[in-house]
Amino acid sequence: MLGLLLLPWYALPAGGLGDWRWLAGYPDQASAPAWLLALQHGRLWLWPLLLPPLIAWFGQQRPPWLIAAGITGLAYLFAQGFAIDHKGPVLHWLGGLGAGGQPGFGIGAALYGLGCLMLLSLGLARRGWCRGDAFVIAAIGGIVALIVLFVFFPVLIVLVEALKAADGSLSLGAFWQRLADTSIWSLACLSGPQRCGVAWNTLFLALLVGAGTTILGLAFALIAVRSAFRYKPLLRALTLLPIITPPFVIGLALILLFGRSGAVTTLMTDWFDIPRSRWIYGLTGVFIAQLLAFTPIAFLVLIGVVQGIAPSLEEAAQTLRANSWTTFRTITWPLLRPGVANAFLLGFVESLADFGNPLVLGGNFDVLSTKIFFAVVGAAHDQGRAATLAFVLLAFTLGIFWAQQRWLGRKSYTTMTGKGDAGIALALPRRVAITAYCLALPWALFTAIIYATILFGGFVKAVGRDHSFTLAHYLAGFSLEWGARGLQFTGAAWDSFWVTLGVAASAAPLTAAIGILTAYLLARQDFQGRRAFEFGTLLSFAIPGTVIGVAYVMAFNTPPLELTGTGLILVLCFVFRNMPVGVRAGIASLSQIDKSLDEASLTLGAGTSGTLRRIMLPLLRPAIVAALVYSFVRAMTAVSAVIFLVTAQYNLSTAYIVGRVEAGELGLAIAYSSVLILVMILAILGIQRLVGERRLGRRAPEQIAPFGAG
Repeated sequence: MLGLLLLPWYALPAGGLGDWRWLAGYPDQASAPAWLLALQHGRLWLWPLLLPPLIAWFGQQRPPWLIAAGITGLAYLFAQGFAIDHKGPVLHWLGGLGAGGQPGFGIGAALYGLGCLMLLSLGLARRGWCRGDAFVIAAIGGIVALIVLFVFFPVLIVLVEALKAADGSLSLGAFWQRLADTSIWSLACLSGPQRCGVAWNTLFLALLVGAGTTILGLAFALIAVRSAFRYKPLLRALTLLPIITPPFVIGLALILLFGRSGAVTTLMTDWFDIPRSRWIYGLTGVFIAQLLAFTPIAFLVLIGVVQGIAPSLEEAAQTLRANSWTTFRTITWPLLRPGVANAFLLGFVESLADFGNPLVLGGNFDVLSTKIFFAVVGAAHDQGRAATLAFVLLAFTLGIFWAQQRWLGRKSYTTMTGKGDAGIALALPRRVAITAYCLALPWALFTAIIYATILFGGFVKAVGRDHSFTLAHYLAGFSLEWGARGLQFTGAAWDSFWVTLGVAASAAPLTAAIGILTAYLLARQDFQGRRAFEFGTLLSFAIPGTVIGVAYVMAFNTPPLELTGTGLILVLCFVFRNMPVGVRAGIASLSQIDKSLDEASLTLGAGTSGTLRRIMLPLLRPAIVAALVYSFVRAMTAVSAVIFLVTAQYNLSTAYIVGRVEAGELGLAIAYSSVLILVMILAILGIQRLVGERRLGRRAPEQIAPFGAG
């Protein structure tokens, strides 16, 4: 009733509540609530919206009446929204409903839809669904509604294009013709110098990256948690650096080092007479860049899993006279399987969806994401082909998701039972420790060299040509002046910087909250459609960012959800693009926590929401940190999804940097990237300090033995 009677029904020019003139007595249609629009402005189709709240009110909150009110309200809300657009009724027989058309939904319509959804949830709870737990049903309903609106709906709009023929009609034959194209599935590279199809290129690269990031992430996690390495903070910082860098900047640094005129290439030519080549362009270069970019994701997932292994289980094995290697192989490694599977899944899907690295370093090595981009923005502008290629990506994601579930099986990976535990981790077996050090330390050194190159490029006049020291690039982007009105931000990059910071700060907590809540529902609740629900949370992660951007433009450019050109569409894009990381990290951590902790809390009358807040969240701190850090930095560095969504008012840092690269201003682009890296380092430290660390033991941990012990 609040959404119907008080708040603006339609979106105001600034979006949502951004324009406060509705508080001054609704001076125009844009700020009026639904009842006033129906009474004074001819929008008669809004009157039936009063019926569902009245049904719930007069039904004395009986379950059938609540369910009927919720379903009726949601159905009619979206039916009238899609049936009437800017120009008026879409169907001719609706022409007598009222004068004029309508813009997209505003805050009043959003609150009305939420109220109807909660009425439906309350009715189902009183009918005994999910053991009558209203919180669980409301959470499931809310997340399903959000996924349908902001994942399935825009993706469906794009995929419909795959079934369209050249004349715009739906044709299954046209879809099969595009899908069977030899450029997608050709295996000519196995028998000659020809290139393989783009689908096989993408799949092979994703498998390599998934395995590589998982191995490196596990090596870093074992060193960070289970060793006495002196420089753990530095190693951890180097591990996280790639995730806070725009992908094309890593590609640019690799070109500056290993390109035909790169520093390392020149050195090898001068010292060892090795001829210059273009080896960095293609599969090798993209693989290295993606390893740099996505290893931190695997590390963030795996470090929580490694921390969650109870030392008492390993101590029990050694008490039974198993040596350190046998203990690791039979106890530790099996308990790591959920984290390893989730890390591989994220690395695989990230590689499928990556756009920046293949664009910069791909050369003649084509992948699906770049092919989709050029199908959308190229001269051909073939949205049908782009949608078909997106369908192939979905098939790959579904296949790896099924394989992951088969590998994990139905085994239990619980290690936290609520019983007392010393919390003192055992030393790693010598062979495992040596392997971890041999993998992690050289990679950390390589990462440091990459970032030294990036930092160096911001302080020289022209990278590769004139290495004279200068601050001109930083001053051009971030200069400050003191004027009559006080401190003024006069640099050209400030506007995009503040917009990016605001969008990232808004998206990060929403992403973490929805992701962790979704993980809790998937890991702790049993309801029909749970597998489909889990796959739905991965759908936006599997689609390339370019397709997500185009899908959001197509889906949200007209009523009823008219969001294009607002800052809200950027926040929503980041939330549902990055949510799967929080989901996978949360599931990996929850698989180690015994359900008896939940049951004990519920038995004592805490309720599901109280149990989640007071019991689960403190134990899920590593997953929360992973979700917050990843969502914040990806919102600061993503380019592919938002390149279609930015506007002059809401221009993001990555779009600005891409523009500087296209204009040849590499120094300013690198300087801007350096500033972003610094800001995100401070943000990560702040997030870790705010969330804190999970504490599982009651005794102060003693110094862990060196890696060679045992």
